[in-house]
Amino acid sequence: MISAGIDCGAKTTKVVVIKDGNIIGKAKVLSGFDQKKSILEAWDLALKNAKVSAGEVNRICGTGSGKNAVKFALPSTRDLANDIKAMAKGANFHFPKARTVADVGAEEGRAAKLDEKGNAVDFAVNEKCAAGAGAFIEAMGRALETPLEQMGPLALQSDKEIPMNAQCAIFAESEVVGLIHRMTEKQDISKAIHDAMASRIVSMIRRIGVNEDVVMLGGVARNPGFVEAMKRQLAIPNLFIPEEPEFGMAVGAAVVAAEET
Repeated sequence: MISAGIDCGAKTTKVVVIKDGNIIGKAKVLSGFDQKKSILEAWDLALKNAKVSAGEVNRICGTGSGKNAVKFALPSTRDLANDIKAMAKGANFHFPKARTVADVGAEEGRAAKLDEKGNAVDFAVNEKCAAGAGAFIEAMGRALETPLEQMGPLALQSDKEIPMNAQCAIFAESEVVGLIHRMTEKQDISKAIHDAMASRIVSMIRRIGVNEDVVMLGGVARNPGFVEAMKRQLAIPNLFIPEEPEFGMAVGAAVVAAEET
């Protein structure tokens, strides 16, 4: 049995191919303006990496903000999964004992409480605001004239507690500019930015309840400053993060496809 999951996100499109419960291929490309082109590019690359042909894939499931474009690009797609279902199944695939999962990508943050089969029994979604998504850190990095990949490590260099508005990216940027003018150290501002964003995600998780083995998915899970802020605010020693967390929803979509056969 070979299934594929395609997560067409705001920033990147990810494809995962699973055979008999094992990941055999994956690919990631920038989503760009032409979603169909991005989906087909990632699809072809994932098949090449998996060493299988399109005809050997038994079922395809699309997810993400551009999930409807998956059916348009690949008419053989039979299933579409919403973000909550895909991330829940993805977390369960990597960590079967997990009961709480948070996924923070470029556009949106979300959290879910899971049952033992990886089904979401409760969930919360961050309102459409950059302050609760990866775009927030990227925007604040521009204000600090610091590359995105350096923001997390920079935050780890600080132990200061500087309150910041986590409700609106525009207000937060104004605060960052004010801190810069007050000659606040960059690492202290970076930590404040990560703390503010983490507080928004943590409050969302607390609404559904913090259970054992909290899983973190999405590209922001690669950011050590954000991960540290999450652990500190959740008061837990560890977050469970797969090796490539940005593929979490694509993995979940592939699982959904396999289950639907």
